Formats: sequence, structure tokens, C-alpha cells
Amino acid sequence: MTAKQRWLDARWAFVRAHLPPAPARVLEIGCGPEGGFVPAMREHGFAAVGVDPVAPSGPGYHRTEFEKHQLSEPVDVIVACTSLHHVTDLDEVLARAAEALTPGGVLIVVEWAYERFDEATARWSFDRLPDSGERGWLHSHHEQWLASGQPWDDYLEGWAGREGLHRGDAICRALQARFHTRLRTHAPYFFPDLHPVSEADEQAAITADGIRATGLHYVATRPAAALG
Repeated sequence: MTAKQRWLDARWAFVRAHLPPAPARVLEIGCGPEGGFVPAMREHGFAAVGVDPVAPSGPGYHRTEFEKHQLSEPVDVIVACTSLHHVTDLDEVLARAAEALTPGGVLIVVEWAYERFDEATARWSFDRLPDSGERGWLHSHHEQWLASGQPWDDYLEGWAGREGLHRGDAICRALQARFHTRLRTHAPYFFPDLHPVSEADEQAAITADGIRATGLHYVATRPAAALG
């Protein structure tokens, strides 16, 4: 099983818990080449579609950016999993998400708060990188950080700036400006790339060892009228 599939399997319970009853209409922003949660949502009776420039081919998937996707009708739910920190214009994407939702519709966000990825958390993660098998993004960061000769914080901020990433706290502020917050919490994030480290293992280290939870879970509803 790939790290991506381990991630989707681990986060499906959270997404499923906040979906309204089927057959609600659901759109996933940034479903990726695997289709994100769309297959699982369809299995559970939801009318789910995925939007991503690298979405799978086939019915229900749209190979385009969400900002350019034309909806035929509003949806009941939008799911965004580790996609918002990558978008070019966060405000534009969230404005379109609010427009795409029915009044009272649900927004489910699974994100990464990269600003919480401090050196202690990085070292804990790098110490647990698998020696064989799939080499993922954490392997690359470990190698690039060592090669840079920079302090970790300088390396991380430089990389995030070059990639144009949005901070988790900035994502939350932008969400709160347009939606009614129902839930906001941090969670383990790195375990899928550290197999056989489990989510419980990472949570235990967060609780006992002082590493930081960099995952971000956020659930909100679209108000009947614009906020502010």
C-alpha cells in the first residue's frame, strides 16, 4: 500500500463522520490522481465528483483547477484534503467554494499547518524514515536540509516561500471569514510516510515527547448570508 493510500484510509473516518446522509452531493477539491475520497464516498451512496488537473479519467472526474470548474448546480458538501495550502489564490478558491455550496452546506478540510513543523518534529520524523521501499517527500526534505547547511527553520521557510505554500493559521483565518466554524483541531500528519509507524505512535509522541501535531482538521458550514 502506498503512503497516499494509507493517508486516505486513515482520514476517511474523519471525513465520513462529518458528511450528511447519502445521497448528498459532494465535490472534492484536489482529488489527485488516485481520486481522493471520491471512490469511498460513491461506495457509501454519495453523489461525489472530484476536481483536479491530474484527476483520474472517467465519469465524475474533472481535469481542471477548481477555480475554472463550472458547476451545473450547488453541492451539499465540499471536501478539500491537503489541497488548500497549494492553491495560488486562497481567497478566490474559498470564495468560489462558498458560492458552490448550498446555504448550510458543509465544508470538510484536512490540511497541513507547515508552520508547526519545527526542528524537533522534523528530527523525530527523519529518524523514522523507512530504509527501503517507497521514498517520499520526507526523504527529499531530509536530504535537502542536510545539503543546505541551514538551520531547520530557515530551510523550511525558504522552501515554503519558493513553493508558495499557505500557512495553516492563514488558511483558518480565510475560512473563518467566509464560513461558520464547527470544528478546528490539530492531528498527526507524517505517519503514512513513516510506515510501520502508526497514527497512534505519532499521537503518543505528540503527547509524551513534545513533537507538534501539524495536521489540521476543520469543519464548517456556509452561512445563509455572507459573513462580515
